Amino acid sequence: MKYISGACESGFLKSIAIAGVLVAAPMSNSVAGVTVDDIKNDAATTGDVVTYGMGTQGQRWSPLAKINDKNISTLAPAYTFSFGGEKMRGQEAQPLVHNGVIYVTASYNRVFAINAETGMQIWKYEHRLPEGILPCCDVVNRGGALFDNLFIFGTLDAELIALDTANGKVVWKQNLGDFKAGHSSTAAPIIAEDKVIIGVAGGEFGIIGMLRGFDAKTGKLVWERPTIEGHIGTLNGKPNGMTGTLNATWPGDLWKVGGGAPWNTGTYDPETKLIMWGTGNPAPWNSHMRPGDNLYAISTIAVDPDTGKIKWHFQYTPNEAWDYDGTNHTVAFNKGGKKLAGHADRNGFFYTLDRTNGKLVNAFPFVEKHSWASAIDLKTGRPIETGMRPGNPTDSADGKKGTVITVTPSFLGGTNWMGMAYSQGTGLFYVPANEMGMDLWNEPVTYKKGAAYMGAGFSIKPVFDDYIGALRAFDPLTGKKVFEVKNKGPLWGGVMATAGNLVFYGTPEGYFKAVDAKTGKELWQYNTGSGIVGSPITWEQGGEQFIAVPSGWGAAVPLWGGEVAKQIEGINQGASLVVFKLY
Repeated sequence: MKYISGACESGFLKSIAIAGVLVAAPMSNSVAGVTVDDIKNDAATTGDVVTYGMGTQGQRWSPLAKINDKNISTLAPAYTFSFGGEKMRGQEAQPLVHNGVIYVTASYNRVFAINAETGMQIWKYEHRLPEGILPCCDVVNRGGALFDNLFIFGTLDAELIALDTANGKVVWKQNLGDFKAGHSSTAAPIIAEDKVIIGVAGGEFGIIGMLRGFDAKTGKLVWERPTIEGHIGTLNGKPNGMTGTLNATWPGDLWKVGGGAPWNTGTYDPETKLIMWGTGNPAPWNSHMRPGDNLYAISTIAVDPDTGKIKWHFQYTPNEAWDYDGTNHTVAFNKGGKKLAGHADRNGFFYTLDRTNGKLVNAFPFVEKHSWASAIDLKTGRPIETGMRPGNPTDSADGKKGTVITVTPSFLGGTNWMGMAYSQGTGLFYVPANEMGMDLWNEPVTYKKGAAYMGAGFSIKPVFDDYIGALRAFDPLTGKKVFEVKNKGPLWGGVMATAGNLVFYGTPEGYFKAVDAKTGKELWQYNTGSGIVGSPITWEQGGEQFIAVPSGWGAAVPLWGGEVAKQIEGINQGASLVVFKLY
């Protein structure tokens, strides 16, 4: 990429082509960067989207109503931006927008800055990935964070990189772990006050989950908090207390390779000054090897952004045996005068928590089939299990394979990484749910650096003949299901709600859809040409409301989906960002 000097025009970067080479004019130094107040106010401001989740609380809600249930029929593409190249799969990102520029990541750790008015590329950054990376679930990246004049994102080889928003050049980078041991990063970081917070992936390789806070401006490590008990956190390079109590819920030495990776994105609640972050499966999957609750795996942990100390936790699936990661977003919302949080877990149950202390307020199933547990005990918060756990391989005749069970949900979850939405207009949560089951069995396993550390085998299958995915609307206080919209294939992308009485979501068949937020009636759809596994956003500029969504089929379902993957194997891959407005 070459750069020439030039003036900004109407607040946008200017892009021109010279001899077939894109030449970008960097922004004037007078262009303001993203401030802490911009981030805190993101959910209420409509001219930009500067946070993952469209606000620090992760509600994926917009007060915009210029596009609404009365005029949605005239919504059409303003332009389509191609991510290009041969890297055409797994576009799971949520874009960001600031000062008329869209910042979006693509598979294989590419970053694009795009003129939001014209769709012209301003700059592109391509991270050079080494040989031997070990991502669990495809070459995806879910987005970045904006702070000051930096765009910050994680990489498949476990680095955290800050780029100059004017030109895409690296300003600072930090290492998040040894990629040869299984560490990687696919989630979007968040900003809490002046710190950038990010977790790490790799639970299937026996890494130790770690949440870290860096100085967002300089990249200096401030604190780190292991998510498995027995490990010591740090603050400013000095020991800062043990996570939990050694061997309290992890007998023996397996806590040393205990997983619990906080691999998805968390949320920051300025009202309580707490970060809420989900943690993943304990390692290995074979739960017979690790008796006990295995804290703080499969939990939401509430962390002080200044110190990295855990203030409260809620564990969804004690002694987890089905790979029901608890990393799904924990969304802050206020209702009935209470500070609450909603969490749709992979285990098939929706939890409403008091976000000041982590106490359970309500819990109910959001999938039809949840054979591993009948309900959640509202007094203890623990699941009422049915006894459907895979057998211990040491009890088998040859010691190699335990009793096989057929259980729902599958390990891909009642829902997965994709963000649900909360509407401030209806007071409902909109959950992208999936009805999948699996055959599951346990096997012996020994930890070896860089090797899969699971101790389990599986085969995923659909539960119903007519659908797998369903967009479902729930009242988080009563558990009442208000509506559902079924889909033949699984839903694997984020959801967005707006004040225009609309809910937007995408399907693997390629359709970007809008439904009535009160009734679920389908009002509009557009086929993007490839399956949608990304997250939509909306903003306004020049008096018009815009909506953008990445398109490009890939990620975990085609890799791990078994019979489910076979049902949708004909979907074309893709790599584009589609931007819509009214006509």
